[in-house]
Amino acid sequence: MLLETGQKFTILQKINNILNTLNNRLSVQVSLNGLSFLVTNPECEEPVFFIEKILDHSTTPEELLMDIETIMFKNDILNESFSEVSVIYSTPIYSLIPGALFDETKASEYLKFNSKILANDYMAHDVIENQDIVVVYVPFMNINNFFFDKYGSFSYYHSTTIMLKAILDKEKYALPKMYLHFQKNSFDCIVLKNGELQLCNSYTYKTPEDFIYYTLFCMEQLNLNPETLPVMLLGEIEKEDENYKIAYTYIRNLEFLDSNFSNKKSLSHDGQHNHFILKNVL
Repeated sequence: MLLETGQKFTILQKINNILNTLNNRLSVQVSLNGLSFLVTNPECEEPVFFIEKILDHSTTPEELLMDIETIMFKNDILNESFSEVSVIYSTPIYSLIPGALFDETKASEYLKFNSKILANDYMAHDVIENQDIVVVYVPFMNINNFFFDKYGSFSYYHSTTIMLKAILDKEKYALPKMYLHFQKNSFDCIVLKNGELQLCNSYTYKTPEDFIYYTLFCMEQLNLNPETLPVMLLGEIEKEDENYKIAYTYIRNLEFLDSNFSNKKSLSHDGQHNHFILKNVL
């Protein structure tokens, strides 16, 4: 096993020559603040390969593609054949639509009032089966075209689709509960009440005070009590973080997602709550 850490990269690589590498699966998470590549194999309980690049600033789809090409050039395992390839877009431009109201020909209408949409933007959508929810979003077509040229057919989703499916499948009959999923400079807030989705939104923030303001405001609007509401923490957050410390000041029932939620294995030394989206790719 090889583990390297630096200002920009985290790399985990596990080599096992017994595995049939043709069964390897590749999952790639793309955001404007970074990239993650995960290779798994159904014959192995642990990840085969993982690399993550976190950016200090928000970038563009064009610069992201250059980063993808560089990472793949330097890591031979990413140039092999895969049984499945999935790309997950963790972007703030998305909207949830009830399935009964969704019209594919008007996909841009669901986004243009809250986001800046360009005339040549391609609209994609995911259907969360058994939940009557459609997630509309804008994928990066230059990156989609690159992966198609590289691997042929592949699947792509929005990260919200992955989160909602995993959470709703697990919490079908849950009492009111909030999930907070952290990424660099942003977090997602999901609220369930009486087994149904009440809120799903993403917020950008600069300070812990920004984060807690948005969180407490969501609770207030939904008449939820921070003294009693269970709040589950996912993604890039630890007990030593300032976000956790300020949340603990105002919220009494904080929990990190534990291993009972999913049978997905951890990446290196992270916890079950870390890299939640990559671990739960459809």
